[in-house]
Amino acid sequence: MQYDLSKIDQIAADIIPQLLHPVVLLKGTLGAGKTTLIKSLAKQLGVKDVINSPTFSLVNEYKTPSLPVYHFDMYRLNDESEALDFGVEEYFDSGSYCFVEWPEQIPSLIPSNHCTIDIQIDSHTKRTLTISNTQS
Repeated sequence: MQYDLSKIDQIAADIIPQLLHPVVLLKGTLGAGKTTLIKSLAKQLGVKDVINSPTFSLVNEYKTPSLPVYHFDMYRLNDESEALDFGVEEYFDSGSYCFVEWPEQIPSLIPSNHCTIDIQIDSHTKRTLTISNTQS
């Protein structure tokens, strides 16, 4: 699916029904728009808080009318044990949406049931994304 960044909120609304699992991995190069897409997805899910990248905190929690939404940035991890130290498995088992940037840093911790959104840069304002749902 190709989209223009000016239409990101509509794309996020279109994506949510396609997410069959709450753990959602976002893949793409630096600057592809992973955080931008997560902001729009969280907004569509009812988050009213300011949404920032958790680059230094590793995980941000956002309140919604129902379950919280978690946003992870694994870029700075040196190894998977750091994710285990902050309880990533409990978050993944919570049933809440868990949006994970840089999941390549924690390959053995990814649940077998998850969604992947792969974002490719087409131009300064255009992106192509592919959604896949993985199930054991």
